[in-house]
Amino acid sequence: MIQLRILFFGTPNFSCPTLKALYEAGHDICGVVTQTDKPKHRGMQLTPSPVKVLALEYGLSVYQPTTLRNDEAAEFVRSLNPELIVVVAYGKILLRTILEIPPHGCINLHPSLLPLYQGAAPVQWAVLDGRQVTGISVMQMDEGMDTGDILTQVERPIFPEETAGQLLDRLAVEGAKILADTIPAIADESIRRVPQDQRFATLAPPLSKEQSPVDWARSAVEICSQIRGLNPWPMATATFGDKTFKLHQAHIGQGRGVPGTVLSAGKDGLEVACGDGSIVITTLQAPGKKPMAAADYLRGNPIG
Repeated sequence: MIQLRILFFGTPNFSCPTLKALYEAGHDICGVVTQTDKPKHRGMQLTPSPVKVLALEYGLSVYQPTTLRNDEAAEFVRSLNPELIVVVAYGKILLRTILEIPPHGCINLHPSLLPLYQGAAPVQWAVLDGRQVTGISVMQMDEGMDTGDILTQVERPIFPEETAGQLLDRLAVEGAKILADTIPAIADESIRRVPQDQRFATLAPPLSKEQSPVDWARSAVEICSQIRGLNPWPMATATFGDKTFKLHQAHIGQGRGVPGTVLSAGKDGLEVACGDGSIVITTLQAPGKKPMAAADYLRGNPIG
């Protein structure tokens, strides 16, 4: 296998399988760039990114620049002399001054069938929109937001009850192999670049907590997609009585009633009427509590 000198950019868990695949393939990883340590958890202690933790386990050099928007950043990248830059969910934009440094350019792993879902949350929006198919794209980066030429693209199913978090984890592993398998064709310049047709582009902007409250006038399919698509963050929410619950899992029910009405609460979960029928909430999270089966919660906490 042809091996390249690679500079890797990545930050969250999604990035780690690709870094692992490149390392195990024997590429010369000349550095790993990740975002600065962030304060997290109750103690607000500075916490390294998952990519930093993995890179240090491998003994790789880690860099955490506060900005890439200056001449010093480009000079830093140039000093590492990468042949290829690989970017997987780094979280910051790379300027042309950096994109043009490696002889093989910069490539990006994006979990959608580009040009569909260009942006920060492609997996979540695919689930929110109720799609049954998504995919993985390996893209030659340009200055746009996920607008570069496609190098490799494969379809992948979205399973009926799969959450966005579960789908993201699956695509991270599958995408890592697909990207690693694409590099030899990049190295010998046999790769075929396919421009994206921007007429069919859709956007996947960051999620917000404003999307969390369930509108019970919507259809059962739409609400179930909302619950799956917002899991693990920011989570769909619903208020029953004086408590607002996070909804972790649900499926379409058989009942009918005024939207928002609790139709039943028992061993099968919490059934709530919606716009065209009902949903059955099977896993929920009360304020200040851990997620639990709705049936277990209902035994000591009546709702309805």
